[in-house]
Amino acid sequence: MENKEKRLGSIRHEEPPKSRKRDEENQPFSWKREILSWVQILVIAGVIAFVLNTFIIANSTVPTGSMENTIMAHSRVLGSRLTYKFSEPERGDIAIFIYPDDKAEGKKTYYVKRIIGLPGETVDIVDGKIYIDGSDTPLDEPYLHEPMDMYGKDHLHYEVPEGHYFMLGDNRNNSNDARFWEHKYVPKEDLVAKVYLEYFPNPQILH
Repeated sequence: MENKEKRLGSIRHEEPPKSRKRDEENQPFSWKREILSWVQILVIAGVIAFVLNTFIIANSTVPTGSMENTIMAHSRVLGSRLTYKFSEPERGDIAIFIYPDDKAEGKKTYYVKRIIGLPGETVDIVDGKIYIDGSDTPLDEPYLHEPMDMYGKDHLHYEVPEGHYFMLGDNRNNSNDARFWEHKYVPKEDLVAKVYLEYFPNPQILH
């Protein structure tokens, strides 16, 4: 009999307790706990979005047709803020940058244009074509959809300072770009992001 009781006691000792999950499932629903859970999720999502938009991704709207037909008016684009932190801007890059004339007045306006002239280069525009550093061969610009109007001028000459960039729109005849600015060159620190993608209304990789 004693051995039998010991065996029964051993069996009772090995029976599993009620699971914690089952106990939690049996708890009554709490609106307070549910709301707190959603608030935590929203706060975390907000922090992630802030970090992405501040340090990694630049989101911009192109309000005019200055970059047509590459980027149409009212399109939305995404750029990488990290690209110009770790590599040098290149000719042909589409970039989001701080408009230098507004910056001179203490305002911050973002423009989207294409990098044409690099630091230390000369840029000459003759008969609507661009020549870099006195080259006899004009810059190849397959993204242009029509010849550039010279507005009655035969020759435009620019000397890009070190650490600065010369920016033009792809729609040269309808673009407020470096040709018309008082402060014609954009310092590297004002290049906010390199544009890679249009996501609305016509999703595409941009070049």
